[in-house]
Amino acid sequence: MKYRHAILIILFVVLIDQALKFYIKTSFYYGEDVTILGSWFRLRFIENEGMAFGMKLSEGSAGKLILTLFRLCAVVFGFFLLKRIVVKGYTKGAIVCGSLILAGALGNLIDSIFYGLIFTESSFHIAKLVPFGQGYGDLFHGRVVDMLYFPLIDTKLPDWFPFWGGKDFVFFEPVFNIADAAISVGVITLLVFQRKFLAKHEHGHRTPAEIQG
Repeated sequence: MKYRHAILIILFVVLIDQALKFYIKTSFYYGEDVTILGSWFRLRFIENEGMAFGMKLSEGSAGKLILTLFRLCAVVFGFFLLKRIVVKGYTKGAIVCGSLILAGALGNLIDSIFYGLIFTESSFHIAKLVPFGQGYGDLFHGRVVDMLYFPLIDTKLPDWFPFWGGKDFVFFEPVFNIADAAISVGVITLLVFQRKFLAKHEHGHRTPAEIQG
């Protein structure tokens, strides 16, 4: 598999991710919930200011800045690492998984860097796209847009159930986006098939012409 194919995968995922985020951001009120299929697939608009599960480095803007800069460094290193994987002749599966992980990281990084500059606040009004620099925040202080919600099980646990008896139970509760899904699919697939995917082809290193295609 050639490096340009990996770049095409990344661009495709980022394009779909950003298109859906733009649609949600400019069409939904914050917290709005729309049913797509039954009660188990919904679009629910929320924004994430921190890491996974809402964790933050700190309550101030410094924590958000550090997190965004860390994401930026990780993405830059990710492109270097992906090129190395192609050069060393790893399998197509490893390259595809690496491309998905990198695409997801880049998709969320775009939100963190630019969304505060180009969108108005989402609260009681639907956000609008505004001239660069007139949005709700500063550079590197944007919030990541999430919308995919799959409450496959939404019930109340019986009273006899240990510890959580009588409480509401939802599975799967996290709200995420296309970028998060790409990262999860890439990581999980790589872990499951690591012995197969991380094997190198017999030809080893490839020429620049073979890498670029």
